Amino acid sequence: MIAFLFPGQGSQTVGMGKALAEAFPEARAAFEEADAAFAAAAPVASAAPPVASGFSRTSEPSRSLRELCFEGPEDQLILTEHTQPAILAVSVAAARVLETRGVRPQFVAGHSLGEYSANVVAGTFAFADAVGIVRRRGRYMQEAVPPGQGAMAAILGLEAADVRRACEEAADGEVVSPANINSPGQIVIAGAAAAVARAGERARALGAGRVIPLAVSAPFHCALMKPAELRLEPELGALAVRDPLVPIVADVDAQPKRDAGAAIDALVRQVSAPVLWEDVVRRLASEGVTTYVEVGPGRVLGGLVKKMHREATILAFGEPGDLDAVLHVRPLR
Repeated sequence: MIAFLFPGQGSQTVGMGKALAEAFPEARAAFEEADAAFAAAAPVASAAPPVASGFSRTSEPSRSLRELCFEGPEDQLILTEHTQPAILAVSVAAARVLETRGVRPQFVAGHSLGEYSANVVAGTFAFADAVGIVRRRGRYMQEAVPPGQGAMAAILGLEAADVRRACEEAADGEVVSPANINSPGQIVIAGAAAAVARAGERARALGAGRVIPLAVSAPFHCALMKPAELRLEPELGALAVRDPLVPIVADVDAQPKRDAGAAIDALVRQVSAPVLWEDVVRRLASEGVTTYVEVGPGRVLGGLVKKMHREATILAFGEPGDLDAVLHVRPLR
């Protein structure tokens, strides 16, 4: 049984998707569709309520989404509201190449932003709608916390219970909590910058092997993201949706979502809730998944899966050269 896994923010690189678009017409068509939706979702200065985030509208690119993916510049690609639709576009373009060749999953899942790619591939909502939503999602998340006031850090070599304990003991009235429970011994925390620093020190005292501050623009998947969740909820609720064609194992609770309402609710809640990636992978394995294909840029998720499901077949498809391996292992249907 095959699951498609879709990467989240952090997997972006300048040049991603270019070889796919050059090699496959269906990938080129996907980027053309994404370009139109990305342009349509460009912010209007008076559209959003004023925020004290320091976010500058002058960061708007003059380039298309396709150009940002293929050519950068990196300082524009890494802006959250550009990164999120860019990764989505590459992931969906890659999935369409596989679908055209008869490779279809029985389950899908995505890490944070990747859950939108999963929903597009499952048919919950249209690709163009997703591009607009994630562009605004990125903007809302960036605007939720003023620059420099939030932080994230990876805690390596410490059990989840001890990471939670470190956060609780270090909070001192501020927000800090587990944000990405990625695999045994790899947990990311998020919250107020000072609280994250204190929690990192406490984690070291409890036996963490390493504490690595992350270069991120906002503290994702913690209570500080609640304003972004509240702004996004009505937009997700207004989407034209249908029940997914295959179950989506959601980050927020690691449960398969088989109807549109549950899938949308999961996307709303994941903005300020932790990504339970370890539980997602274990649920997929319990459902009988034996082959995982990471679809889109990067190979981070495959490495996490290998730590938990060692006997599984793990593949990636983000470049034309990856295709033969995926076609070789797909079961006959």
